Amino acid sequence: MICRGVRGATTVTHNHRDEILEATRQLMALIIRSNGIDSKDVASVIFTVTSDLNAEFPALAARQLGWMDVPLICTHEISVPGSLPMCVRILMHWNTDKPQDAIHHVYVRDAVRLRPDLCAVPEIDWEELEHWIEKQMAGMK
Repeated sequence: MICRGVRGATTVTHNHRDEILEATRQLMALIIRSNGIDSKDVASVIFTVTSDLNAEFPALAARQLGWMDVPLICTHEISVPGSLPMCVRILMHWNTDKPQDAIHHVYVRDAVRLRPDLCAVPEIDWEELEHWIEKQMAGMK
């Protein structure tokens, strides 16, 4: 089994705790579902935020989804002039037998600008996605 990197990014409109967590949970759910990821196979996850986001650690979203045993860390993305603001990025280190070209990276909202070549994601049913997230979070209680 090889450790592969799975990338993703999303944006928020405000530096608010709930918005950061919701967007990060949605991004995590899309990455997990589009790749068939089981947290038991994840070595670690790095979350980065742009310097304009500091209302919450985005890694909390993974904990809310039940990822209690996966090593997580948050850091700031390098601040390059003109770069995309209000952005949360994820780099997940996943142990899998899938080849690199079978990995589905997920970029949503304004983050599609970062990697338009990787944004061929089917239409997202956000309501259905929220129901899936709610089930995951209910399993934590």
